[in-house]
Amino acid sequence: MANLLRAATWGLFSWRGYCSRGTQGRLSAGFVEALKAIVGSPHVSTAAVVREQHGHDESMHMCQPPDAVVWPQNVEQVSQLAALCYGQGVPIIPFGTGSGLEGGVCAVQGGVCVNLIRMGRILELNPEDFSVVVEPGVTRKALNTHLRDCGLWFPVDPGADASLCGMAATGASGTNSVRYGTMRDNVLNLEVVLPGGRQLHTAGRGRRFWEQRVFPGGSGAENPPARQEPQEPQVPSLGGEDPQRRALQPPPGFWPGGSQRQRSLVHRVTESWTGLKRLSRKSAAGYNLTGLFVGSEGTLGLITAATLRLHPVPEATVAATCAFPTVQAAVDSTVHILQAAVPVARIEFLDEVMMDACNRHSKLNCSVAPTLFLEFHGSEQALAEQVQRTEEIIRHNGGSHFSWAKEAEERSRLWAARHNAWYASLALRPGCKGYSTDVCVPISRLSEILVQTKEDLEAWRLTGTIVGHVGDGNFHCILLVDPEDPEELLRVQAFAEQLGRRALALHGTCTGEHGIGLGKRQLLLEEVGVVGMETMRQLKATLDPRGLMNPGKVL
Repeated sequence: MANLLRAATWGLFSWRGYCSRGTQGRLSAGFVEALKAIVGSPHVSTAAVVREQHGHDESMHMCQPPDAVVWPQNVEQVSQLAALCYGQGVPIIPFGTGSGLEGGVCAVQGGVCVNLIRMGRILELNPEDFSVVVEPGVTRKALNTHLRDCGLWFPVDPGADASLCGMAATGASGTNSVRYGTMRDNVLNLEVVLPGGRQLHTAGRGRRFWEQRVFPGGSGAENPPARQEPQEPQVPSLGGEDPQRRALQPPPGFWPGGSQRQRSLVHRVTESWTGLKRLSRKSAAGYNLTGLFVGSEGTLGLITAATLRLHPVPEATVAATCAFPTVQAAVDSTVHILQAAVPVARIEFLDEVMMDACNRHSKLNCSVAPTLFLEFHGSEQALAEQVQRTEEIIRHNGGSHFSWAKEAEERSRLWAARHNAWYASLALRPGCKGYSTDVCVPISRLSEILVQTKEDLEAWRLTGTIVGHVGDGNFHCILLVDPEDPEELLRVQAFAEQLGRRALALHGTCTGEHGIGLGKRQLLLEEVGVVGMETMRQLKATLDPRGLMNPGKVL
């Protein structure tokens, strides 16, 4: 019986003891050599330990390693890798920092893992336009460190120091989304390598003009652009007859740009593509291709650059915590604060179990009760008004034990405790693993589902904490589970499915920010319906007719 229960939950967990190695050795030696010809031998690995590291994320899904891992250094190499893999029918799995929570990097059919972390340049910063262009190796913290002297910042904060392009791929959000929006609101343009190697710029290419002087006997350019017009990728030969090599090449017309212009022997001004363009504040031109790829989880293409919206650093910041007698009182305060048009920047909920764990782990001294963490941004005068109005609302709903943090060090300590909620939860049950799931409902139904969730935890005899971005109606349940107890694993799986369906019954969504990945595909069908799923499959088939881009995820 125990073996049957373990088999029923086999696909759920990812630590090394559960790592599948069934795909090792599927790639031919010639194919691996072709990978090395594109990115260089030091940037290709088929070592078991490296493959295993890339076969799982932070989720509980079983580790499923790729057959090889490659580290490209530029978009041209990514295009060549995509053309090579697609021509040979090899699955392609994008990889950033591996901080996902739904098994999005598991190589369920083997293939090549494309680790983009070594493409780490900030390509262009436009302070006047409040935008920046980054490659996929740039993380959230690295970008904000780069921006600290120009009065701007990027506010989307999922907690983990994730890759910004990875955050776009998963549609991430976080603690600041109630004020600044999610990744869907803050991505302006994407450079995407499509299956087969074509490069797409979802909101159009940029153009830059520069002077070029060409003299008899040679050629040269003054101030040439950083990125040249893309050429058709030269895919390395795998050996054999010419028809095999030709099969790897994209068909005629597959690549934009064509041949290089003939250089004239006169002084002239010429034009070149430079990648992601500076964007106007709005556009009504065509379909929203950017929105299509944000949240696509690597199933439609590889994001190799992103233009992001930046925001001014606030003049002043104040954070606070306050405790409540009940979950209902905390949620009522959240609703009333938003109804009063108080421009709160963050408003986070922690239940009493989570608060106790944070006190122990982060050495806080907060009341062990349902608690709100809040933060306000603005001028000194505006903050005084926001704080006063918020205090009145919270006291009206029975809140107490106010603690205000005005100094940067105090605020950092407070939010570090919030961001370390995962580790604080794990410390409640040493030796166990953590499983995090998230749902999102209309704020008017939030207290209802929170109360139901706490009752479900007791009914299923599970240890878990609740933490959430209540300003959006989004919350996470972190469950502690013994991986050697197959019966408990089944209860965790049943609880997570029930929570997703409760959210759907309350007109919410099965995931607010973690994504679908491997674990929520059935819930996605229940959420969007048959027609919705068929439309998604048609889009997938159009862009990825061979089904090789991160197969097994979302659909």
